[in-house]
Amino acid sequence: TQLKKASHELQDLGEAVVALPDDRLAGLPIDESLLHAIREYKTTRSHEGRRRQMQYIGKLMRRADPEPLREAVAAMQLGRAKDSLALHEAERWRAELVASDDALTRWTAKHPDSDLQQLRSLIRAARKDAAVV
Repeated sequence: TQLKKASHELQDLGEAVVALPDDRLAGLPIDESLLHAIREYKTTRSHEGRRRQMQYIGKLMRRADPEPLREAVAAMQLGRAKDSLALHEAERWRAELVASDDALTRWTAKHPDSDLQQLRSLIRAARKDAAVV
């Protein structure tokens, strides 16, 4: 049962690896046959074919060192989380800047190198768009 559990963990890792973009896959130190199997999985459309290909990927991963793959998947997930946080912060700042002039003072205190003329122009345009809608 321990071998079966390890096999399922590798197969789960394989499912996460096939979600990686091709440019990330190319940079990983993995076996060429595993890379080919992953690309084959991405082009397979039938459910049964994908299931069997995923089992094959799991089999190939048992022979390889899974650590670089785990690191790549973790880095991708962390990158997505950082992107999401940055987007939320940008949306929050936009809402504050459109809502009040005090937010512009806080922004300039945090970001003194900002182009204030352009920022004010963007705020006016956003307020105008908000008024139209």
